[in-house]
Amino acid sequence: MLEYSDFIAYLLVAMKILLIVVSVIFIISGLDDLFIDLYFIIRSFYRRWFVLPKHTPLSEKDLRSKPEQPIAVYLPAWDESAVIRPMLENTIKTLDYDNYYLFIGAYPNDVATQEEVAKISAKHKNVHCIVCPHDGPTNKADCLNWINLGIRQFEKENNLHFNIFVMQDCEDVIHPLCYRIFNYLIPRKDMIQLPVLSLKTPWYQFTGGHYIDEFAQGHYKDIVVREHLNRSIPAAGTGCAFSRRAIDCVGDTNENQVFSLNSLTEDYDFGFRLKEHGFKQIFVKFSMKREVTIKCFWTGKPKQKVIDEYVCIREYFPAKFGAAVKQKSRWVIGIVFQGWANLGWKGGVSTKYMLFRDRKALITNLANVLAYLIVFTIVGLWIFTSINPDAYHFPAILEKGSWLWYLILINIVFLITRIVLRAFCVQRLYGWQQAFLSFPRMIWGNVINFLATCRAIKLYVKYLVTGKSIAWDKTDHHYPTESELAAVSHASPEPSIKNMIKPQVS
Repeated sequence: MLEYSDFIAYLLVAMKILLIVVSVIFIISGLDDLFIDLYFIIRSFYRRWFVLPKHTPLSEKDLRSKPEQPIAVYLPAWDESAVIRPMLENTIKTLDYDNYYLFIGAYPNDVATQEEVAKISAKHKNVHCIVCPHDGPTNKADCLNWINLGIRQFEKENNLHFNIFVMQDCEDVIHPLCYRIFNYLIPRKDMIQLPVLSLKTPWYQFTGGHYIDEFAQGHYKDIVVREHLNRSIPAAGTGCAFSRRAIDCVGDTNENQVFSLNSLTEDYDFGFRLKEHGFKQIFVKFSMKREVTIKCFWTGKPKQKVIDEYVCIREYFPAKFGAAVKQKSRWVIGIVFQGWANLGWKGGVSTKYMLFRDRKALITNLANVLAYLIVFTIVGLWIFTSINPDAYHFPAILEKGSWLWYLILINIVFLITRIVLRAFCVQRLYGWQQAFLSFPRMIWGNVINFLATCRAIKLYVKYLVTGKSIAWDKTDHHYPTESELAAVSHASPEPSIKNMIKPQVS
């Protein structure tokens, strides 16, 4: 029978092995992140002092100077009856663009969504429902492909020719000037991705709030470096526009299947396919000055403040723990497993590097929580021996001055850097309160990512064993109420010098 002391000894050996493995993973990932951070910092200073002073800021007048091209908007909608009508109403009311058509893809067995769309299309001639020929859910790519076929049929019947194709989601709050930017840059560019950011959540909602931190870091810093290094970006599935030639080329080379049916993240896949065909892609980060009234953090009194309002897409991400795990497991399956299967490791050094950054999440998501396990074990044993001074004292897992000791010290420096830079990105977009909350939310986010990765592994192994396709495992969406929309209402877009848009284009 295994004695207590023997069990502890085996546990400590296992913890030491695990500590070595986790430390090596963290040092590799930390060096990778440090490179991106340094690249972003150096590039930002270079642009501020040597690039931007040579260029005149782009104004709203410049955006309006180009005639409006017809835009077709993809809106895949499975079981979206709760949000589709308010989303369409708000989009039509606030968009500073006229020549666009909204094509909503629904399913025969989702009558509720069709009825909600019909209420809007009865009042607005630019809203159209395209019903897929089979019951849902299939997957998002399948719905998008049927929307694409419906758009082509609409063009023939109405003698129209769309030059721009935009992907949106049913929970999007779209900045009024988004389509002006698409219109201004296409056809010079073939793919344009705008920032996608989370709407603010109450401080105590750590699940919804951790999306604030991840998307702030990703779309304020990481994707800017990615676009500059690789001249390519993965589409985010919303807030992205494509030129006609890009859509036609991909469809012509894939039997009219514009979006890959073999991926749950067809948007991510699509960006890499455009890269293969040599199309020009760009991530656009524009901001416009806006004066707002806020409450002083210390006194609670209202005060005026000028902020940078980004021309972007905002939305509420899942606030429930289970829904967040469900959504992120879909991302892991699409980006890591299906991305590896469909895209392999094709491309140059920079492309392979970006694929590594995307796929390392499979390991780091697990390692983060395993590190917590090590810490809890060590702390637990320390508490036990402190309470029981006569208990047997085992050798320390980590010896001061050893190579592992110094490796962990380096990892601690990397961790502090990660915390500071994430807080910086959050502060730039959301203010100091959200920046301070980003650290505890990082811990909570690691737990979500760990469980999402475990679920993704389980689902993908099941797919490999059974061969049954993974269906559209979507999450329920929440669209802002009228009062919430009023709180995030954008500045009125007027062609004046006062409302200037500062180009911060990657």
